[in-house]
Amino acid sequence: MYAPQPKKLLIMNILEILKHYTDENHRLSQREIGELLEQEYGMKADRKTIKRNLMDLIDLGYELEYSESVRTNRQGQEETMLTDWYLNRPFTDGELRLLIDGLLFSRHIPYSQCRALVKKLEGLSNRYFRSRMGYISTLPNDQPNNVQLFYTIDILDEAIQKGRQVAFCYNEYGVDKKLHPRCTDDGQIREYVVNPYQMAAVNGRYYLICNYDKYDNLSNYRLDRITDIRLLESPAKDRTKVIGLEQGFSLPKHMAEHIYMLAGESIRVAFRAQKSILNDVMDWFGPDIEPFNEQENTVDATVMVNREAMFCWAMQYGRFVELLKPADLREEVGQALREAGKKYKAEQ
Repeated sequence: MYAPQPKKLLIMNILEILKHYTDENHRLSQREIGELLEQEYGMKADRKTIKRNLMDLIDLGYELEYSESVRTNRQGQEETMLTDWYLNRPFTDGELRLLIDGLLFSRHIPYSQCRALVKKLEGLSNRYFRSRMGYISTLPNDQPNNVQLFYTIDILDEAIQKGRQVAFCYNEYGVDKKLHPRCTDDGQIREYVVNPYQMAAVNGRYYLICNYDKYDNLSNYRLDRITDIRLLESPAKDRTKVIGLEQGFSLPKHMAEHIYMLAGESIRVAFRAQKSILNDVMDWFGPDIEPFNEQENTVDATVMVNREAMFCWAMQYGRFVELLKPADLREEVGQALREAGKKYKAEQ
């Protein structure tokens, strides 16, 4: 038996029923809402009371949808009936699945925190929503386990908003597959003091785009490798004094030029690619790439890109790409490929 509930909870219980049982494809009549009220909350309410509370919810700003029909009552009078009630949700099921997939296949969120976030997202839909929560148990539990991640994000968000510096330890993996703080030459844990400007997700990783206070260029740090972060009282360096930010910061431009999030200068690069990998080229460089000299099976293109990132990309796609300019980078890639080839040279 349900303990009697105060009548003032009626409107909240009706809202919970709408959240749990309805969407555009699953609607309830006032009679069905009444039945669920009695089954789940032990509350009885007639249709007029339910209708009044439903209209109150609309007045309070909840997006309730319903349909109208006209019927003749016992006195022969026509009256308007409101039925097919459902709650119009801020997220569609497709949008929620997209957000959940983004969490499940991110590479920087520990599994325990990922599960908790997915549960919260599931709570934004109803009983009919079936997310991909079950996939978590089928994926290997090898995600990084930096439990400070969300605290780091909170501190960085505050620092960026207030224009202040932060200090933190930066970690790297050892052969024991665990994170260890970087140390100075004398074995002391190294502390990084940086001027934070932006956080961005790239290739399943979450990065801090900032300026390491000792230098004047941009640096990128993985958020899941940051620990023991502290918000400092000192103001962050003026962006106009950082190389690459003199004319302001454009996140799309930065991401297009730093495809591997490596620090360093961006240069104009020309390369020749087989047409069979054009999809990959567009995925990496986006619409800023400038094709020219199209041939039957190849196309030449230019793009502004981080120099070190272009070296890594040319090595990765060495079978399908020829770096044309600049000459010194072309020679550097060629030398690296020749050295790599020696390692795989067939024994005589």
